[in-house]
Amino acid sequence: MHYEKLAKEHQGQYRNFLKKANKNKVLALLPDLHDEAFQNVDCLACANCCKNYSPRFKMPDIKRIAKHLRMKEAAFIDTYLKLDSDGDYVVRSSPCPFLGSDNYCSIYEERPRDCARFPYTNEDVLLKQPSLTLKNTTVCPAMYYVMERLISM
Repeated sequence: MHYEKLAKEHQGQYRNFLKKANKNKVLALLPDLHDEAFQNVDCLACANCCKNYSPRFKMPDIKRIAKHLRMKEAAFIDTYLKLDSDGDYVVRSSPCPFLGSDNYCSIYEERPRDCARFPYTNEDVLLKQPSLTLKNTTVCPAMYYVMERLISM
């Protein structure tokens, strides 16, 4: 993917932008940039997030997904999850066990909140967690798109 190389080359520009950004101005721009990005990026053609990362599974996610799969919560945890170094539940393996070969998520309607929010292109996480934003530009074409638009304004 071409954007990955460009995102790596632009890390310094992104870092400088995130340090100096006018928070209120950027937050006002994000909803439109988010919508624009997802009009131009087909997640199903990529699925890098599901192939390379795990969301955090919070207890409400675990309860909802286990119920959807007709599993007991403990069985769901034992089958699919592990605790990471931060004490959060994450998937045991990559790619995500719920990702199909067609890049569709088998639990999409019940997916963890982290999945629904990723790549955080329409919320203040983009500014509050610059290291995450920088990392996501190399993984997610939508985040790359938003950052490219922001640095060109």
